[in-house]
Amino acid sequence: MDNSVPPAGITRRRALTVAGGVLATAALAQTFPASAAESQDADAIVVGHGLAGLVATAELAAAGRKVLLLDQEPEASLGGQAFWSFGGLFFVDSDEQRLMGIKDSKELAWQDWLGAAGFDRGIDDAGGQDHWAYKWAEAYVDFASGEKRSWLAGLGVQWFPIVGWAERGGGLADGHGNSVPRFHVTWGTGPAVVEPFEKKVRAAVSAGNVTFKFRHRVDELVTTGGAVTGVRGAVLEPSSAARGKPSSRTVVGDFELRAPVVVVTSGGIGANHDLVRQNWPARLGTPPKFMVTGVPAHVDGRMLAITEKAGGRIVNPDRMWHYTEGLRNYDPIWPNHGIRILPGPSSMWFDAKGRRFNTPDIPGYDTLHTLKSITDSGYDYSWFVTTQKIIAKEFALSGSEQNPDLTNKDIWKLLSRIWQTPEPIERFKEKGEDFVVASTLSELVAGMNKLTGDGLIDLADLKRQIDARDREIDNPYTKDVQVMGIRNALNYPGDSLSRTASAHKILDTSAGPLIAVRLNVLTRKTLGGLQTDLSGRVLDSSGSPVPGLYAAGEVAGFGGGGVHGYRSLEGTFLGGCLFSGRRAGRAAAEATAT
Repeated sequence: MDNSVPPAGITRRRALTVAGGVLATAALAQTFPASAAESQDADAIVVGHGLAGLVATAELAAAGRKVLLLDQEPEASLGGQAFWSFGGLFFVDSDEQRLMGIKDSKELAWQDWLGAAGFDRGIDDAGGQDHWAYKWAEAYVDFASGEKRSWLAGLGVQWFPIVGWAERGGGLADGHGNSVPRFHVTWGTGPAVVEPFEKKVRAAVSAGNVTFKFRHRVDELVTTGGAVTGVRGAVLEPSSAARGKPSSRTVVGDFELRAPVVVVTSGGIGANHDLVRQNWPARLGTPPKFMVTGVPAHVDGRMLAITEKAGGRIVNPDRMWHYTEGLRNYDPIWPNHGIRILPGPSSMWFDAKGRRFNTPDIPGYDTLHTLKSITDSGYDYSWFVTTQKIIAKEFALSGSEQNPDLTNKDIWKLLSRIWQTPEPIERFKEKGEDFVVASTLSELVAGMNKLTGDGLIDLADLKRQIDARDREIDNPYTKDVQVMGIRNALNYPGDSLSRTASAHKILDTSAGPLIAVRLNVLTRKTLGGLQTDLSGRVLDSSGSPVPGLYAAGEVAGFGGGGVHGYRSLEGTFLGGCLFSGRRAGRAAAEATAT
């Protein structure tokens, strides 16, 4: 039992012996009506079988609780979006960092987290939107610099030894960004993060403590006397849809299930573009008319409104995390499937009219600032202009399926990245509709204008900007901030080994061919959500826990309704699911102790 998590409820035995089913304790009391307890189908219901749901279910089962795990998708999609992820995890002062000569500390990580999050919505106000988010952030940084790595390592999880440097920031020590590399890629990517918890849950199924309820779509949280006591919804017809593919929504029945606690772990809104646009903040400009989708279609945000109707409070709905380097997938799995380029620092970045972005709109530095610059340009897309030498070393693609070497733990294929461009990158270069390849700049510009059909790129102006940047390569020092960043990256062994090409001129023919990549906005993560206390209990508009109701993962803003604040340091989404799922699961187990 995690002694840092306060008791979050009462026992079933106590609930049945107190008149009216009410037990009043100073701040942590919850009420489980006797009628619900007498007719319960399980000790707990978990809604959503993604990573947070698996972790919460595993914790409940380990405590001996009977759990129903529901999801609208078929069994093939067990593990949810985490399965498709690159498997990046945020650790602080890890063995891998020390191996790479990185000096990190909890104090430095907290400085970076606060600079990125920018919490400004009532940290010290118990009713503030950022009150619990700030507390979750403190707890998470403690976790990431403490037991997180040893806990996962004890479950058999391993990491690629070279630590990645994501979100390098806006240029100030106390501002946004990671001061040091902290992005640890899991050996086996997303599936390897999911695997130990799936195994725990399946073992609990075999032991009779967990029951899967696939194709059960929750449409309502049942409340009795102000407490959540179960769920109602529709049974969907069986589906043979492969993982990530859209499944049927044909209803073949209905259901109602009862339990003294319900844990909502249903994910975010990334596949629901209407909801994304509805919550899009003015500070990020006008929502793009066209976006690619970084998550399967079932990531629809339905449970947010359903949980709000049951009394839960949604906070920070305008905070979201969408990437600026999205590609149309030439071989899509889900509708409008987008793949993100994880870029190194060397490609030149231009808006739709061929105007070079200014700092901090440099590849890998400040995602949301660049998103605003793109929307301010009046167009939905932007361009990388780069070289074969750069993409061979610096381009990686998000997703477990785009990294077969890491996902399949194939050391030989992984080592082949040293002497050749990774095969998935080459396939996108050859088949992806967003790539233009040419031997000369004039041919490249002609291809760019043909691809978009709008003739916005002027050859002379683009050449002027590239020539100016290329002149800055002649010396080991420069006033060009991006070139400074390349030199800085090359000073880090991890980047010089695997993620940064040697500094060279874009128009150096020996580095060619030239490549232009049209970049689309790619929807991904919901940073706000259901407000929860440190036990994962969902709070109502007055700041009081809704009896019987918990939430974890993306639906809860990865903890507290927005643990990231305005910006992510990356590697913190999977970690947020792990941490909040564990806390909610343990607290729910404590609340149902007998």
